[in-house]
Amino acid sequence: MAAKEMVLYYQPEREKEAGNASKAAKLKGVLIRMGIRIKNITPEQTGQTVGYLAGFEGFDERETEEGTVLPELEEEMLVMKNFTNRRIDELLAGLRRAGVPKVELKAVVTETNCGWTFYSLYEELKKEREAMTKKDEA
Repeated sequence: MAAKEMVLYYQPEREKEAGNASKAAKLKGVLIRMGIRIKNITPEQTGQTVGYLAGFEGFDERETEEGTVLPELEEEMLVMKNFTNRRIDELLAGLRRAGVPKVELKAVVTETNCGWTFYSLYEELKKEREAMTKKDEA
């Protein structure tokens, strides 16, 4: 049997407050129908490694020193664990069919990014998007 698929999902507090909770609800509905586990990432967890959040062996919880302020992620993020290319395509098609507005920052858990903090992955995805946008404009 294939390893269990999981999505790490982060939605900024301001989006929840702005009434975009229905977007998250639609997204979660698609994931549930597809049998995909969902782990909601809170602002307090963005300093944890992707490997820890995804439940991989060998990645321990990081202690956050008291008084440490974690930077807030400005955008939502969807990180997929144990997905085949076919299942990624199915998920994206399912989200479109359900009318879920596009999640700009998406990634797949890799050997490389497992050791990164969730926030570091967010920063990297933003850089990649900026680079792609500049390339498209050129």
